Amino acid sequence: MGRLIARRPVIRMGPDGERSRPDSLAVEEPLELRVDGKPLAVTMRTPGHDVELAHGFLHTEGVIGSVDDIRAARYCDSLDDEGRNTYNVLDVSLAPGVPPPVTGVERNFYTTSSCGVCGKASLDAVRLKTRHSPADDDVKIRYDVLAELPDVLRTRQQVFDRTGGLHAAGLFTPTGDLLVVREDVGRHNAVDKVIGWALLDHRIPARGLILIVSGRASFELAQKAVMAGIPVLGAVSAPSSLAVDLAAESGLTLAGFIRNGSLNAYTHP
Repeated sequence: MGRLIARRPVIRMGPDGERSRPDSLAVEEPLELRVDGKPLAVTMRTPGHDVELAHGFLHTEGVIGSVDDIRAARYCDSLDDEGRNTYNVLDVSLAPGVPPPVTGVERNFYTTSSCGVCGKASLDAVRLKTRHSPADDDVKIRYDVLAELPDVLRTRQQVFDRTGGLHAAGLFTPTGDLLVVREDVGRHNAVDKVIGWALLDHRIPARGLILIVSGRASFELAQKAVMAGIPVLGAVSAPSSLAVDLAAESGLTLAGFIRNGSLNAYTHP
């Protein structure tokens, strides 16, 4: 799996003593995202699907509205000690007429994975900024179908099976068909990759689709779903209070603790 997995020595300790063996770890490397040559954000991510990650991030931050807003994306200016490209700097060129990102979009995921704002101001900002309100989507999904989707997602987590160290996100149809799954050390990155895939496949707004995440549902993940027009967000673990508030105000159906055939429906059941 190339740069997705690294091997490191480990001492395994237990009742039968200890032994040395190699272990498989999920690779984590920085990705610097530039827009028209100007540094915008740094995220610690699992390499792979970086163009999707860039598209998803820029869309969920309101910088772009469609795939046509990006003219090109290329790796640049990132060489190791032997002069080889590390593929850790991605420069995105916006199409003519697309405004550059506002200063507030700049952030460093290495120091924080939060959105940098909170409370009522956050809710108002997302509701006013999104171009694709989930409230306009009348899709229905049976609860028993929704309850099975995390298990389907889990069967497609190939890197997690070898490392145990990645989050996953997937897009499903209301009948439970999996369209795409992405893994990453950062849950927000996994969601950005999925949304970037949808954008490149001309599926944004993601009407009638369900986003499933392997961990908890934070405000940031709910924000990304709302920005992409995804009507249903389901999580294996708990949502945060602000994620529930945003979902309630935005028309997003939010479900948590999806496991063992049951779930908690927090908003718009």
